[in-house]
Amino acid sequence: MTSLTERAERHANGTAPTAPPAYTAPTAAEPLPEVDYEANEAYPAPDMVPVHLAWLRVRNDVRAVAKSDRHMENNRLKYMFRGIESALNAFGPATLRHGVTVLAVDMQTSYRDTKSSRGNPMRECTVVVTWQILGPMGDSLPLLKSAGESLDSGDKGTAKAQSLALRALLFNTGMIPTGDPEPEAAHVERGEAPTRTAQDYRDEIVNPKTSPGRLEQISYELRNARMLHVLVTNENGDEETLDSLGMRHYNERTAPPSTPAAGAEGATS
Repeated sequence: MTSLTERAERHANGTAPTAPPAYTAPTAAEPLPEVDYEANEAYPAPDMVPVHLAWLRVRNDVRAVAKSDRHMENNRLKYMFRGIESALNAFGPATLRHGVTVLAVDMQTSYRDTKSSRGNPMRECTVVVTWQILGPMGDSLPLLKSAGESLDSGDKGTAKAQSLALRALLFNTGMIPTGDPEPEAAHVERGEAPTRTAQDYRDEIVNPKTSPGRLEQISYELRNARMLHVLVTNENGDEETLDSLGMRHYNERTAPPSTPAAGAEGATS
């Protein structure tokens, strides 16, 4: 808006304001193209069978997965392995064919800072994933768990560990032959391996930042090291076995939050 004086001066000087540009209505958006979802003849509707039969048919289709992935170092082949892509390429079509769905329903993670053999800083990630395998009728197998570990210098450690956990689930529940030599075929002399002390495990268990998934892994490590019944001084100053200490903290960290008892609010008001 301009004042009357400004308008008069513009008219006297022949500089009257020009009309504003005409309003142009926006053009109507073009409609989205229609997508024609044709039936995939390669994957017709699966048979409505219980989940244990559907999973058995998946196993029957897969049978074996070759070690086709290569690990190279300095342009030289170090070893062959079966990666997550090999697992998905084998199980993906089979699960589609028989109406089987594999879902991750829970994941517990733990992290630890460490170093590579060359002294570079690395981040170790351990995940314990709980899986649900659903059949075409909506029923499911009992919940299954698998673990995965990774060592990474960037931000891909969790994704790598998840992939390894999924690969372990598919290959183990699918009973896929590995093609590896029998463990009894080789004899290796056991050397002195660095072991953690009971006090180290005690400090990690009572640390509130230690996740329930890591507590499960600690229990597995203690069982293998035959240290479950080693006595340590707990956070209360009492003696307690590592097994009991770990189980108590696991139950405390996985227990649902407590709700106030009825009438508690009125009693305190």
